[in-house]
Formats: sequence, structure tokens, C-alpha cells
Amino acid sequence: MRKLAVVNMKGGVGKTTTAIHIAAGLASRGGRVLLVDADPQGNVGHTLNLHPSHTFEELMTGEASRDAVVIRGVRQGLDAIASTPAGFSLERRLAGETQRETILARQLRDATGYDAVVVDCSPAMNLLTYNALLFAEELVIPVSMDLMAVIGARQTLSGVLQVRELWPERPLNVLAVLPTFVHSGTHGSRAALEVLEHDPAMGVHVFRPGIRQCIDLNYAMASHQTIWEYAPRSRAAEDYTELIDFIAYSGSSRGEHYVSHERIITRPIGGAASSPA
Repeated sequence: MRKLAVVNMKGGVGKTTTAIHIAAGLASRGGRVLLVDADPQGNVGHTLNLHPSHTFEELMTGEASRDAVVIRGVRQGLDAIASTPAGFSLERRLAGETQRETILARQLRDATGYDAVVVDCSPAMNLLTYNALLFAEELVIPVSMDLMAVIGARQTLSGVLQVRELWPERPLNVLAVLPTFVHSGTHGSRAALEVLEHDPAMGVHVFRPGIRQCIDLNYAMASHQTIWEYAPRSRAAEDYTELIDFIAYSGSSRGEHYVSHERIITRPIGGAASSPA
């Protein structure tokens, strides 16, 4: 089972959008995928229009079992665990727990039947993010085209180094540094990409061309759809397909075989596709 976390200490960089599309994209390849929202803002639930009876917070406190918190059939092959603003108190509620940084890893230890688990992280190096990092084995770091997002990515990598030093037995590798909101015609995008590519820690991991600016992506999220459902011929659909191709290929090189190398069938579900943005 692959364990991926989508993380950046800077908010507003496209983490939730990317986590949803990685999870939905891998599920569309025939895999069974669990999407976990570890961010108390609860944006996964908002975006996918989920109405959970039990939540991530209850999983972390032991008030509900893993089976109880999983929302099944969000999409074909895709299940989810949703979070709510109640999670903002988890830091305090879990402060006295033994090995509190590994609660998520222990709760998902026996999550059989899934080919991949994708965790959407909060934009802070807090207890919930440490739980995600100590569960995950691969990281995708979205970076929007501004200096603060680059700084956030560097802070994220500092946190990753801390995890590796404190728990050296746990594998944790950067799969991709993902540029988002890319507009190659602007000085800001060109400058941010140049900084990323020349960064000694991130440069080797930068996934080009990244995710280009696309208004259809905003409309898709507002409509509780993935970009492949809302606008399958848009730039964002093309870019996220390329990302899934890359993740699937990296999985095959690790011996994972649940995904094919066919491109996602970008057929809209309900309604006609909009024109590329």
C-alpha cells in the first residue's frame, strides 16, 4: 500500500485540490484509494460535498473506529475520512497521549484493502502534520508561484528532516515538488520556478510543468467535482493527468502494480465539458 501526504506549511497553494485529484486519479486507474483529511479546516469534505456521521477527530481520539469514520463510495474506488473544525482542539486533547505523533499510523495500520492512502495536511507543522508525516512514505509538496509558498516548502522540508532524524527507521521521501497556479507568461511564475529549480533541496524534485492556472479548476471545486468530471479537456485536467501518470510510474518502479499506464478517461460525469481555460 502506498502512503502519500500532500503538505506545505503555506496555505492557499492547492494542497486540498491536489490531494483530491491524486486520490481520485489513482482510483480512476482501478485502485482502491482512501483519502484522509487531516486538516481541521475540513476542505476535503466541503469540496466533495461529504456529510460524515463520524470524523477524523473521532478516529484520532478513539471515539470512533476506522470503519465507522470511512465514507465509502465517494467515487468509484475512492473512500474518504472527513475532518471538521472540531479538529482545531485536537492538539490540546491529544497532548497527554502516549506516542501521540504516531496515532494516525497506528489507526491506519490495519487498513487492508486499499492500494493507496492519500493524506491532506494542514498548513502548519503541528501535531496533526507530524502524524501525517509519520504515517506517509511519500510526499507531494504543492508550491504556488509566490515567495511565501517557496519559503513554506523549505520549512516543510526542514520538518521532514526533523522526522527523519527523530524516527530514522521510517521511510519518508519527497516524490514531487509540484508548482501550482503556474502562468508562464508572468514574471512571478518564471521567478518562482527558477528559485525552485535552483534550490539545492527541492530542485531535483520539481515536477514540470506543474499545474497551470485554470479557472475551470475553481469552478470544478465549487461544483463538488474533479476537473476530469467538470472540464476534461482543460489545461488543469491535462496537467493533473500528467501528475497521475508520474505517480503511477513511480509506483511501478517500487513494485506497486495496481495502476495501469493508460491515461485517465477524461469523460465528464453529468453535463457537457466546458472549453479549456
